[in-house]
Amino acid sequence: MTEFRPDKTTYIRTHAVMTAAAMAGAMLVLWAIDNPHIWTGAVAGFAAVAVRGWYMQSEIMDEVWTLECNALKGPYQRYAALGDIAKLRTLGSAVQVITASGDKHLIKYQPDPKSVIATIESARTRKQTA
Repeated sequence: MTEFRPDKTTYIRTHAVMTAAAMAGAMLVLWAIDNPHIWTGAVAGFAAVAVRGWYMQSEIMDEVWTLECNALKGPYQRYAALGDIAKLRTLGSAVQVITASGDKHLIKYQPDPKSVIATIESARTRKQTA
């Protein structure tokens, strides 16, 4: 049994990138509407992402995915049988799991998403040959 736990450093790094994007985006909108106080966009973007990051951190850090012999089990009763996984791909620091029926799951804030994919693919290969 392998567990994929969110990484706090990756969580903070991801939020730093989101903060920069939110600050720039808010300033761009204010500039586009000819607002003389463009700098307030930076404050708003920073505050929005900081509050979100602080508020969601405890919940996100508890979202553990478990790779068992025949399935990938996630938080909130999320489940994907290894044989039903159609595609695995990285989305930033997350791994997206797409099943044959179209269900999509995210294993978020992984320090090495490619390693997570390799581990799941290895388990799928072992299951298919067994």
